Amino acid sequence: MTTPLLNRKIVKPRVKAGVGSEFFKINYAISKNKLATVCAEAACPNIGECWSKGHATFIVMGSICTRACAFCNIATGKPGPLDPCEPKRLAKTAAELNLKHIVITSVDRDDLIDGGASHFGECIKNIRAMDASVSIEVLTPDFRNKEGALETVVEAHPDVYNHNIETVPSLYRSIRPGARYFHSLQL
Repeated sequence: MTTPLLNRKIVKPRVKAGVGSEFFKINYAISKNKLATVCAEAACPNIGECWSKGHATFIVMGSICTRACAFCNIATGKPGPLDPCEPKRLAKTAAELNLKHIVITSVDRDDLIDGGASHFGECIKNIRAMDASVSIEVLTPDFRNKEGALETVVEAHPDVYNHNIETVPSLYRSIRPGARYFHSLQL
């Protein structure tokens, strides 16, 4: 017997983005400095609330991911080369916005030798050079278990190191293709 709930079409609610002066200030700085945020790239419904409070989670290494995780709205494909100026632009933007805490995450870059770990390190170093008092949080990919990647990020001394597991072991291969649960857990 089928329940009526299983036959219903799921409708995503539309959330009205708040538009305050902080929202426009962040939007302008991100656009001017050619940066990306998870807020915009992943179509986060809380973008208005967060940006209006002066919070943003920056996404580095481009906006094209090498994986196609089932829970994510970020574009999948073949990304271009890393932008060597991005860490400096990120630091400049953090200073411009007078951020006291910055969150840096990224797309998966399985095409890179270190998965992008050295780029995370450069971002951290550049932010610290502009303002040593800024606390830096990273939310890294799993770097596909590439040797030395974790150490590279840790040696740059982020204040907080995060990595999302996203789901239970039995669903990992279908929800997070290319990732392995126990590697993420170890990370």
